[in-house]
Formats: sequence, structure tokens, C-alpha cells
Amino acid sequence: MACSSIANAAAPASGKRDPALAARVAKVLADTPLIDGHNDLPWELRARGAVDLRLDQSKPGNTAEGLTPLMTDIPRMRAGGVGGQFWSVWIPATTTGPAAVQMTLEEIDIVRRLAARYPDTFEMAHTADDIERIHREGRIASLIGIEGGHQINNSMAVLREMYALGARYMTLTHTLHTDWADSATADPVHNGLTPFGKAVIGEMNRLGMLVDLSHVSPDTMRQAIASSAAPVMFSHSNARALIDHPRGVPDDVLQLVANNRGIVMVNFYSSYVSAANARWDADRAAEKARFNAPPYGGLYIGQPERASAALAAWEKRHPAPVATLGMVADHIEHIRKAAGIRSVGIGSDFDGVSVTPQGLDAVDKYPALLIELARRGWSDADLAALVGGNMLRVMREAEAVAKRLQATEQPSTRTIDGKPLVAD
Repeated sequence: MACSSIANAAAPASGKRDPALAARVAKVLADTPLIDGHNDLPWELRARGAVDLRLDQSKPGNTAEGLTPLMTDIPRMRAGGVGGQFWSVWIPATTTGPAAVQMTLEEIDIVRRLAARYPDTFEMAHTADDIERIHREGRIASLIGIEGGHQINNSMAVLREMYALGARYMTLTHTLHTDWADSATADPVHNGLTPFGKAVIGEMNRLGMLVDLSHVSPDTMRQAIASSAAPVMFSHSNARALIDHPRGVPDDVLQLVANNRGIVMVNFYSSYVSAANARWDADRAAEKARFNAPPYGGLYIGQPERASAALAAWEKRHPAPVATLGMVADHIEHIRKAAGIRSVGIGSDFDGVSVTPQGLDAVDKYPALLIELARRGWSDADLAALVGGNMLRVMREAEAVAKRLQATEQPSTRTIDGKPLVAD
């Protein structure tokens, strides 16, 4: 199945296929697990009230009425050559306190249930060695990523227990600040990390949990890299030099990532890939507010039907620009140029975004992206590094740091107010 899909993906814009490139990519994916750093399927299943949706079937109707089709299912993961998947256990940034901890545990439960339901396809993985073994056995390694520091409720103990349940990275913030780190998409309040935030990074290093810097502010990025004894990751981010969006990674930070031996995994979301799409999103948001911005105003405030009709008319007059697979390849190549081949990976954000570039609409399309890079001159070794080799290295180095730190350091009892949780 995978080889057939890859052969079909080997067609450039001219429509002419290149079987040689398809064969090269197929071999890379057979030899090296393709590890996607970020997929939001667990939340999508929860939001649809369909945690037990049949993922062994692939069809456009694999969704609830009124919702967009899923981008992820088992047949398409197989066709895309996926070897390892970090499932994001995202929860809304507005959910905090004990409720955030409970919701996160419920998300982790979804991931573990998926692996238990489809044991011939998935197996939970906790180490780089696990990923390679599972890939050799013809299955897909399932890993867990926590997408927001608010999910631990300022508790080192909760952080440790989530690691014990399988979480292998944590994004320090999502769209809002935590009590100890600034987000990229809110006005700064900490100017980076607080002392407790740096202590969280230290405890993550001691555990072997990767520090994920997607969603955080540039100051948080810089301070986190300086604080971390292990390589950091960006699970789903892009090059800010190509599109000036706060979710992108500035070039000076890319150089820090290279020095840190970390990794930036490129996001497929159209508005992070294309400047035209980002501008269109901003214009649409402005129009939406102009039509209906409760409780303060809007042309059609209190008239949702008229507001919706007006926005639909605006969208018809101003169709969204089309992002392309080639633009994603441009971001990958820029990160490679700025940080080196050892510091770039793939973090699609499938099922966590509404629009993806043409040719990258679901998990079966990774080969098309790799074929485009091969067409641009990437060697098989470079492709192998991108798809999984770099992530495996980062994990192994973080595991080695954890082993060293655990030999000399006790679990942190630090609290947000700077006082120990219990007397030493």
C-alpha cells in the first residue's frame, strides 16, 4: 500500500511521475521511522464524542455531521509511511487548575485506548529504542506530548506522574501564558521564564521529558534553551524569516537550537506556511468582528444569522489564498540552512488545524513532501535525518542527560511560590 501511494505522489506540477524518486523515498521510509512531532487526533475524537470511531477505515464520511473529515486514520497512516506519532494531548488554555489535570489524564487515556484497540498497528513507545523496534516490527510507535504547561497545574509531582503515564514532551505554553512562561500569542508578562519556569525545565531534563518550545515567545525560547541541559524541540513550528508570524522561530533562535543540538519540526498549517494566508486570516477576523463583536458592537450584533451571511459574502468576494506543498518545503530548507540538517523534522499538526497546503491534506501525503525535497537535491541520508533520524538522536541525548542527572539529583519539590512542597 505504501509503495503504491508513494508512486502516485511522485508527480510534479507537470503531472509527470518520477518512479526513481518514489523508490528512493519508499526505501528511506522502510529503513527509518517517519516520526511526526504533533497530531491532535485525540482531542478531535473527544470533541466529536467519538473516541471509539473506527480508525481502521478510511473514508470521507469518517466524521460526525457538520464537522470536517478527519485527516488521520490507519490506512492513510500506513500509506504515508508513518513509523512514529507523537499524539498531542491538548486541552484548552482556558482550562486550568485541577480540571486541567483531569482533562489531560482523559486525553492520555484516549491515546492508550487507541493503542490497546489496534495492537496490530500501534504500540506505546517511551524511548528511541522502542520506536526503532516497533518500526522494525511493522507497527507505528505511539508517543504522548502535552501541549501546554497549564496542564500540570504548577505541580512538579503532576509533571512526574504524566511522564510516568508516557508523556515524553511538554509544550511550555499554548496560546496563553502560564504562571511561569510567556506565550507567543499574548502580551508579555514574565519577559520569558520565571525562576519556577526554569525549575520546571530542570525537572523535565531530570526526567528525560523533552522541552517543547512551540507556542512560546522568543524570550521564552532563548531562556529555555539556555536553561536546558538536554536538546530542546519545537514540535510544530515554522521559520519566522519566511513569514513574520509569532508562531515561527526567528533565525537567531534557530542558531541557538543548532548549538543546543535540538530540533524544529515543521508545521503544515497554511497560515503558518504562507504569508498571504496569514494576512487573509487577519482580514477575516477583522471582518467577523466588524459584523458581530459582542458585547460591545458590530454591525449585526445580536443578529447571528445576518452576521454569518455577511461573513460568507465577504469570503466569497475574498477567497482564501492557496498554500502549497512547496511552501512547506521552503520552510524545511530554510531551517536546514539556519540550523543544519541535524536540527529539522516534521510536525504536521494534522487534525489540529483547519486548512493545510495543497497536496498535504492528510497523513498519507508525507511521501509527496519527501519527493519534492528529493527533487530539490536532498540525499537519502538527508531525508532519513529529516523524517526520524534527528528525532531519535534528540531523544537519545535527552535520555542520556536524564540518566546522568538522576544519579545525582532528587525529584524537585519546588512550588510556584518558591517554597518546598515538603521539608527536605
